[in-house]
Amino acid sequence: MDPEYFTSYNMCWGTLGTVRPFPGFHADRDAMEIREALESKNVVTLLRILTNRTNAQRQEIAKTFEEQTQKDLAAALKKSLSGDVEVLLLELLMPPVQYEAYRLQQAMAGLGTDEETLMEILCTRSGPRLQEIRAAYKQLYKKDLEKELKGETSGDFAKLVLALLNKSSAAGGVQRDIESLSATLSGKKADAGPWISILTSRDSDHLNKVLTGLELKNGQAINETVEKRFSGDFRLGLSVLVQCIQSSDVYLAKRLATMKPSFVHGIMVSHSEEDLLCIRAAFIKLTGTSLYSALQVSKTA
Repeated sequence: MDPEYFTSYNMCWGTLGTVRPFPGFHADRDAMEIREALESKNVVTLLRILTNRTNAQRQEIAKTFEEQTQKDLAAALKKSLSGDVEVLLLELLMPPVQYEAYRLQQAMAGLGTDEETLMEILCTRSGPRLQEIRAAYKQLYKKDLEKELKGETSGDFAKLVLALLNKSSAAGGVQRDIESLSATLSGKKADAGPWISILTSRDSDHLNKVLTGLELKNGQAINETVEKRFSGDFRLGLSVLVQCIQSSDVYLAKRLATMKPSFVHGIMVSHSEEDLLCIRAAFIKLTGTSLYSALQVSKTA
């Protein structure tokens, strides 16, 4: 394998992810094993290979599989598998940015909208990454992500969602931002505007200082302020944003603790090569049990 291959994908062993480049990787050997496993419906082998390779390695396997068989690996998996295993392995085969676009599309598909999944992705991804996701969404679904989000949301929540999609960094003074947010709470109805503009345009260190200062000024935890002064989808969205500013690892650990399959798949596939070790540490601190043990219990429940 060309050693520059992994470098081109910005992968290294110093990651906080749990999935790392598999040593001694040979795409042709993996593709052959997968072909045999599909014929015998050997799910254990499929899981062993595809969950122990990075996404870049999975793309190589899929390409080699198609060269060997003239068949698409995703289509072959769909034909042989079903249920949660099928869903998980198909998700693992998607390139990361495409997978995030897919998760956003799924959150808006059908009746109703999964507002919290929209917020999870928008809050935990950087501005440049979101623009890559937006481009992938356009390529996959032939629709503009911003227009889709506008159609699925309304009011202050829509403004928050769109501000996050187009987030950028702007300078601001900590004390000035504290005063601006505090002023929104003086009236009968809290003004969402400054919360949206400030919380979507400053870095996390700055915002943590602002939120801490606001708590001291008002004598109330920020989550209580959000809960009492806002309502509806905007309250949900602002709550997720605040939690992600304070610690995205803790927020994602809380999502995992629900053991809802779509949450678990989404977070673990999205973060497995980036920061899942941090999320696992937050999970054990939050729940008193390891994520591995919790998943084992969930599987047998």
